[in-house]
Amino acid sequence: MSLKDHLYELRRRLGWALLFIGGGAVFGFIWWGWDITGPVTSLGEIITTPYCAIPEDQRLTQVGQGCQLLQTQPFEVFMIRLKVGTGVGMALTAPLWLYQVWLFISPGLYAKERRFALTFVSIASVLFVVGATLAFFVVPQGLVVLVGFGDGQFITALTAGDYVSFLLALLLIFGVSFELPLVVVMLNQVGVLPYEKLNKWRRGIVFGLFIFAAVATPGTDPISMVALAVALTLLFELAIQISRVHDKRAARKHGELGWDDVPDDEAAPFDYTPSQVEEPSPSPSPAPEPQRVRYDDAT
Repeated sequence: MSLKDHLYELRRRLGWALLFIGGGAVFGFIWWGWDITGPVTSLGEIITTPYCAIPEDQRLTQVGQGCQLLQTQPFEVFMIRLKVGTGVGMALTAPLWLYQVWLFISPGLYAKERRFALTFVSIASVLFVVGATLAFFVVPQGLVVLVGFGDGQFITALTAGDYVSFLLALLLIFGVSFELPLVVVMLNQVGVLPYEKLNKWRRGIVFGLFIFAAVATPGTDPISMVALAVALTLLFELAIQISRVHDKRAARKHGELGWDDVPDDEAAPFDYTPSQVEEPSPSPSPAPEPQRVRYDDAT
């Protein structure tokens, strides 16, 4: 394909991806106030669940109105509903628009690279969902701890914009942070981070993970910080053990091939004999065209 054709293909794939994202955003916007049949409630109730975990005697509540957030600007609710609906729509339609991106990239990859890319994206998606889910269950405990510092002298009335921004930031931070073990394993697979270095730097990295959790979490509660730090430590330990198994297998393979006994100033024992290039078979000659005979000549 020429550069012009590549640009046309990119425009087409981006158009389909934006169409899927737009459809998901419309669905998320409608889902905000729509109770789907079954155990799935409206998106608005799901978002306000951590805030409603605060005891009623510590948050502002209207009589007979239940749990509600505070609106301080005329368009605040509309913008929040649009922002949350777009984010949820992108998450729900991710297989569709990511598939469009994959259709644009995959023709330029080898079969091995395609398998590696699919494995990486699948594991990264699972880790992100697990991290975001953990954050959603950690937020209520964190809010209860933060509100409890008032000793009954304050009433909590969180604005919708600040609360939703705090919740989305925590979900994003937990989800992205859970990609750490995948990055470590990838660097180990390509030989950048061997197991010996990871084992040597283990204590310092664990200490750095706790510092990162204290700085990255938007709230000042210890619950979310400790939950993120402990989860990252466990995932990092899992990545170290995977790296240890990989390095043992690589060392065993090198020993069987005799690569470890080769001095540094000698070439590796590869087969440098050039392969024979097969000449292309001659194309068949075209069949002769039948001669046209005029009626006058035939007679």
